[in-house]
Amino acid sequence: MMQFVPEGYAAMLSYLLAAVVATAQCPLPNQTPMLVTQLFFGRDIAGRAPLTDAEWSQFVDDTLARNFPDGFTVSEGEGQWLDPKTHQVAQERSKIVIVAAAPAPDLARRTEAVMADYRTRFHQESVGVLTTTECGSF
Repeated sequence: MMQFVPEGYAAMLSYLLAAVVATAQCPLPNQTPMLVTQLFFGRDIAGRAPLTDAEWSQFVDDTLARNFPDGFTVSEGEGQWLDPKTHQVAQERSKIVIVAAAPAPDLARRTEAVMADYRTRFHQESVGVLTTTECGSF
């Protein structure tokens, strides 16, 4: 899976959250500052068949829904990345999760918990993550 999860993610995310609250001015009247996190979960698992739909559903129920009770969106992806160990290009199916959430003190901890659980449960080297600030409403 992709290798762009910086060390100190929680500290960086906390700083970003503070910046969002302090500086965001949303253009539409009903919008508020939100943190948008995209998570990239590779489905290939070394030494066995890829992640099944049933395993993914269980992860959603056990981990994603518990950590993001206000909601999230899941889509299918086809990823390509350069394996840092072998320097070979690898391709794999993936799940992409988008979470749009109001800034909260525990959001970084919850995001890290989701990433750690997936890495441990499915023997992944990493989970890709992108975080941006946006204005939104639901």
